[in-house]
Amino acid sequence: MRTEAEAVLNSYIPMAKTIAKMFGPQCEVVIHDLTQPQSSVMFTINNHVTGREVGQSFDHLVKQVLLSEDFKEDHLAGYEIETDDHRLIKSSTTLIRDFQGQVIGALCINYDMNLMLQMRKMLDGLMPVNHTDQQSSDEVKEEEDSIQNVEDITDQLIQQIIANSSHPFMKRREKIELIRFMDEKGIFLMKGAVDKVADQLGISRVTVYSYLDEVKKNTK
Repeated sequence: MRTEAEAVLNSYIPMAKTIAKMFGPQCEVVIHDLTQPQSSVMFTINNHVTGREVGQSFDHLVKQVLLSEDFKEDHLAGYEIETDDHRLIKSSTTLIRDFQGQVIGALCINYDMNLMLQMRKMLDGLMPVNHTDQQSSDEVKEEEDSIQNVEDITDQLIQQIIANSSHPFMKRREKIELIRFMDEKGIFLMKGAVDKVADQLGISRVTVYSYLDEVKKNTK
């Protein structure tokens, strides 16, 4: 499985380099290996844009991508994030699946918008925004399929995170550290996540909530 996942993910590196060279030094491209969630960043180019380093974990995958109502067909384009030094970054994320259809990675494009913002007044007139309040039956079906897809992806993430760290003799502090990591990454914002984590760790949902309470107290 690891060999296949590595081969698939490595095949995206030339694409990442092409995108970065096409759009210049303001464009960062990152490839995540989601079979290793705790250290998912496996490749990055132009990483001065956000400072992403190989070996780091994902930040926005759950909170801003999977939870977005615009996430469909394994991608979300044009969402915004802010760097620690308050620069606006326009980002897009596409999930990567293996030959069995399982999500194993993500290709993320981050574009520094600072130069563009200097031209915003001129560009605003060229970029009208259209809104519609009506949904067709096809759109509703797409929305339902997207929700199911997100739940499946979250299940895989939970399984990978726990599989990569758990062992038969896990101590309480180790379980709390896993809960802390998943909480930071937004896993518990997903419906049913507490029950799934409890089941995977072999503890009660009450215990998961007590660990979450302890994590939140320690971060205050």
